[in-house]
Amino acid sequence: MIEPDRLEELLTRLHLTAIRDQLDSLLDEASRAQMTLREALLFLAEREVARRDTRRIQMGMKLARFPCVRTLEGFDFDAQPSIDPGQVRDLATGRWIGHGQALLLLGPPGVGKTHLAVALGREAVERGYTVLFSSAASLMAD
Repeated sequence: MIEPDRLEELLTRLHLTAIRDQLDSLLDEASRAQMTLREALLFLAEREVARRDTRRIQMGMKLARFPCVRTLEGFDFDAQPSIDPGQVRDLATGRWIGHGQALLLLGPPGVGKTHLAVALGREAVERGYTVLFSSAASLMAD
């Protein structure tokens, strides 16, 4: 027979905290769905990975120091016809980051530079990149 404390200790040691914290409810859910052992293990592993991804994204958003919450879905491309939505969607993939390229957004006040910078930064965080938001003024001051 498994000792509950021993299982909790092993899950902690293996850093499987999502499984540890939700074990009873996860096992109940697996039982209700009549999962095989392999399916249940997959289910538990998926929950662990999902929680880690969520925490990684939350931490990345905090570390990025975005001044506001903006998304690409919230950007009004109709108000800025000079901005190519296809190019922005391509930038959102983060390939330019992987290639070590820089992105500089230029334009007069009120055209959406900060909105796009934050939205692209959020996309980068979700893809696993480390981001730090900085305005041109604070960059020059530093």
